[in-house]
Amino acid sequence: DDESHYLKVLCDEIFGRKNFVNNVIWEKKYSPQNDAKWLSDSHDHILVYAKNKDIWRPNLLPRTAEMDSRYKNPDNDPRGPWKPSGLDVKTYSAVYDYPITTPSGRVVNPPGSSCWRLSKERFKEYVDDNRIWFGANGNSVPAIKRFLSEVKQGSVAKTIWFRGEVGDNQEAKKETLSFNADDVFATPKPERLLQRILALATNEGDWLLDSFLGSGTTAAVAQKMNRTWIGIELGDHCDTHCLPRLQKVCDGTDQGGISEAAAWKGGGGFKYYELAPSLLNQDEHGNWVISKEYNADMLAAAMAKQEGFTYSPSQGVYWKQGYSTEKDFIFTTTNFLTVKQLDRIHEEMGEDEHLLVCCRKFSAPCRNRYPNIQVKKIPQMLMGRCEFGREDYSLNIVNLTDLQTAPEFIPPGPEEKPVKPKVKVNPGQGALF
Repeated sequence: DDESHYLKVLCDEIFGRKNFVNNVIWEKKYSPQNDAKWLSDSHDHILVYAKNKDIWRPNLLPRTAEMDSRYKNPDNDPRGPWKPSGLDVKTYSAVYDYPITTPSGRVVNPPGSSCWRLSKERFKEYVDDNRIWFGANGNSVPAIKRFLSEVKQGSVAKTIWFRGEVGDNQEAKKETLSFNADDVFATPKPERLLQRILALATNEGDWLLDSFLGSGTTAAVAQKMNRTWIGIELGDHCDTHCLPRLQKVCDGTDQGGISEAAAWKGGGGFKYYELAPSLLNQDEHGNWVISKEYNADMLAAAMAKQEGFTYSPSQGVYWKQGYSTEKDFIFTTTNFLTVKQLDRIHEEMGEDEHLLVCCRKFSAPCRNRYPNIQVKKIPQMLMGRCEFGREDYSLNIVNLTDLQTAPEFIPPGPEEKPVKPKVKVNPGQGALF
C-alpha cells in the first residue's frame, strides 16, 4: 500500500488514465502478523491497464466444478442440468403485473411492488417450452429454468482474488524449493496467480514480457500455457533461480505449480542471453570512444543491429557485412577511411547497390563523394540514440520532506506577477486531479 497509489499515477502517465481497467486485490497471506506495528497487511495490488480500453476485453475464466454443481435436473429435462432463476423484478411495469395460476390451482401475484420479468404472452411461451418451474408439487412460485448448456462457457473475473483461487506467498515459496532449496526467493509469486493473469489477458501463442523476472514464475507459467515469453533480470537470481527453474520446466521434471492442471509434461526450450558490454565508454578526458571490449567482429555486429541491418558477413566481399534489403549493405571499420579505399569499394559496387560505411575517422572528401555511399562516424552517429556506460537502471525514489523537520514558516519573497506554467499535455490522457 505504501507505493501503489504513486504507481497508479505513474502508470496513468505511461498508459493513459483512460486505459486504466481495475485495481485487483490479491490475498497474499492467510495468517495475521502478530508483530505488525499497525495493521497486518494481507493483500497486494495488481493494476490492470489496456493498450486501448475501448476495444480490449478480458477473456472469461473457465467455469469451475463448483459453479456447475449448482445446476440440477430434477424433472429430467432433455436439455440437461438447470437452476431456477427468480421471475420477479423490482422495476415496476403494469403490463408485467398479472396473476399466475400454478398447476396446483394456486394463484400467485408478483411480491410487493415488483412485477414479473416476462409479459403474459412471453410467459405462456416459456410454459409451453417447459422453461418454467413450479416446484416438484406444482404449487411453488414460478421460476425460470436457466440451462447450463445455454450459459456462458466461462465466468467474468472479479476484482478480489482469494488465496484459495490463485495461491499465496506461502504456496509460492514452496514452489521455489523444488529448484533452489538453499536460497528461497524472498518475494516469489504463486504459479496459480500468473495462470489467472495470463488466462485473462492472453491466448495460446501470444507474446508476453516480464521486465523483472524475479524467480521466473511468469516464464514458467507461460511455458506451461503455451505462450511465447521474454524475461529480463539483472540480479544474480537469474542464474540461481530462473535458469534452473526453466530447465526443469522444459525437461518436464517440474511437476509443481500448475503442471497438473495444465497437463504439463515438458517441452519447448528457451535462449539465454547476457547483456553485452557498453559499446561506448568515456576516456580519461571525458570523450566518448568505442569500448576496448569490442573486437572488429563484435563492433560490426553491433553497428548492424543499431542501424537496422541483418548482420551476415559475405564470404567473398569484405565490405558486405550486413544487409537490410537485397541492394542495401553496411560496412563497419575501425581504420581511417581514405578516398582511395572508398573509390575501390565503389568500383566493386553494382549500379543499384547502396552502402552505409561506419568508421572511427574518415577523410573529409569521403563524406559526399558518391550518392549511393553514406559515410558516418562512430561514435557521433550513436550519441543521443542510447545510454552508454551505465549498468544500474534502478529508480531514484526521493522521499518527500519529513513534516517534522520542515520549516513552520517561510517568509514571503518580493511580489511577483503570476506566470502561467507551461505544461505538456498528453492528448491521450485526461487530467490526473
